[in-house]
Amino acid sequence: MPRNKSGSANGGIIGKRNLASFGKNVVTVVTSTSTSPVSSSTKEVNVLAVAGGGGGGQGSPMGGGGGAGGVVQQDITVCGSASVVIGAGAPGGSPAFPSGPLTYNTGCNTTVTGIDSANVVTACGGGGGGARGPGGPLAPGKGGPGGSGGGGGNPGSGTSNPGVFPATAGCGVPGQGNNGGAGAHGLGPPGREFGGGGGGHGAVGGSAAQNQNTAPFGSAGAGGAGTDFSPSYPGLPNSGVLAAGGGGGNASPGTCSADGGSSNTGGRGASSNPSSPRSAGNGVANTGSGGGGAAHPNNSGNGGSGVVAIKELNKASGVWSMQSQFSAKSQGTWPDGSVALGVSLDYLVVAGGGGGGKSCSRAAGGGGAGGYRASGYGPSPLRGSATPVNLTTGSYAITVGAGGATGSYAVRGVQGNESTFSTITSAGGGGGGSEQGCVKAGGPGGSGGGAGGAGPAGTSANGGCGNQPPVSPPQGNHGGNSNLSNGPTSAGGGGGGATGVGTPGNKCSGPGGPGGAGAPNDILGPSTTYAGGGGGVRNDSPGAGSGGSGGGGNASIDGCGSAGTANTGGGGGASAAEPGPSKAAGAGGSGIVIIRGPSAITFAGSPCAAFTGSTHPGGDKIAKFTASGTLTISK
Repeated sequence: MPRNKSGSANGGIIGKRNLASFGKNVVTVVTSTSTSPVSSSTKEVNVLAVAGGGGGGQGSPMGGGGGAGGVVQQDITVCGSASVVIGAGAPGGSPAFPSGPLTYNTGCNTTVTGIDSANVVTACGGGGGGARGPGGPLAPGKGGPGGSGGGGGNPGSGTSNPGVFPATAGCGVPGQGNNGGAGAHGLGPPGREFGGGGGGHGAVGGSAAQNQNTAPFGSAGAGGAGTDFSPSYPGLPNSGVLAAGGGGGNASPGTCSADGGSSNTGGRGASSNPSSPRSAGNGVANTGSGGGGAAHPNNSGNGGSGVVAIKELNKASGVWSMQSQFSAKSQGTWPDGSVALGVSLDYLVVAGGGGGGKSCSRAAGGGGAGGYRASGYGPSPLRGSATPVNLTTGSYAITVGAGGATGSYAVRGVQGNESTFSTITSAGGGGGGSEQGCVKAGGPGGSGGGAGGAGPAGTSANGGCGNQPPVSPPQGNHGGNSNLSNGPTSAGGGGGGATGVGTPGNKCSGPGGPGGAGAPNDILGPSTTYAGGGGGVRNDSPGAGSGGSGGGGNASIDGCGSAGTANTGGGGGASAAEPGPSKAAGAGGSGIVIIRGPSAITFAGSPCAAFTGSTHPGGDKIAKFTASGTLTISK
């Protein structure tokens, strides 16, 4: 952006408050599914979305606490209103023992949708607390994955002094919550077994503790702490304390079971201690809190429903917008000595590509390409409008986005970083979907990441949304869906590219989905292709999907996925190799920024390592940035 001339005669435009035009934040709290209006037409809003909490486990003899619903804070663009779906809390486990194995109950997702499919916020429902142990698909008492993971339940049938058999806690979605705590079979008489606490947004769930052969033999784990968002989002219910996990149930006489996290918005765990009996508590409504665990034959607690807060950013600070600043300069109200160029500058702005997804002998998706924006020299409809003629001489910050990091079994590939020049911003590519929980889906971005995962036969996970038409200006395309099975053949989708969608995976034959094609551009003279999507992977030979033209990385079935090519914004290739050294997915490729202007313009840039200046044979001046720096324009 141009230099801040705060010492000018008008006191400077940047930082100037105009309280008549710019007010305080407008925060709308939504507690039920609805269409929520905003105060003006098209604008950017900040969304806080909290999903429904997981239900407590009903164990035999004890269950783990439900995990908190996931929490997401994200900016999206809306047009007059936003569509809000509030995730319901999951019911607690029922006392169905001994009729069959009990499963964990996962809370429902909360979503907020703006003007199109590229503007969606999704918070993942909380994982259910672990249920009974021996037998069944969830043995030994595993807590469910979710926004925050459920606490572990009964780890197995007990004998006298059996040692410790921990029940695995559920995993939380990175960035949305935390893992649950482990349950355990105590070191003592049979039946001394304890549930782990559900994870909260602010902290992991507490793990159960075991003592030696002396009373009280052990204790259940407390629910993880929540987070108070009320200072940033006034009007939230329950003093803004959100996303607390439930406590674990206590199986037999002994110590009391644990509390829920954060002022007990999470449900308290049940207690069968005759001296202090207690029923399992429910998560508080509109906090996304998990329900408390319980022991057969009692019911465990229900998860609390989610909530949404929408903050209208256009009124947030009372600071002049960039549009207002440029308008003031064009009208001569910013007398800082700058001179209008009087000509347009062409540009190419490509963001960093998304990292590839990772699975363990399952499907994984390729990373999406970084967003592609160009004023010319490339294919339509990806051309944006030319840089306004009211640019002036001076210094402008250039941001070249880095590629996103690789994913892992439980972590989606990381979204690439945006690239910017003046008012032009390209969004980073979406990360490729991995194997577990909500991270199966490809991430959104300039181009969306391909989907991965493992799941029931005949189902699929969705590729990430890219900024394709009707989004204006377009920057890329959607990632490909995956095709999943419980057998040996699951196939991940390719990441989207600048001119082509990522190809869905085919679980029946062939490799994983190839990445979408990139866009050719000759702003430098010779044509170069940018922003290709990374290849998805199928876990059966020939499983490796190819990267899209324009730097997309190839997938690998038994080794490392290839990284997206540097300074192309290519997405990283997926990997289906078993865990081990040197078997990661590919990282996204870094972006690039190129500016071209007529011969009368002079470009200078810094630092030297990031900037290359050249003159086209036709006389035009070219500035190329392969890393972030500063461009100085004179005439």
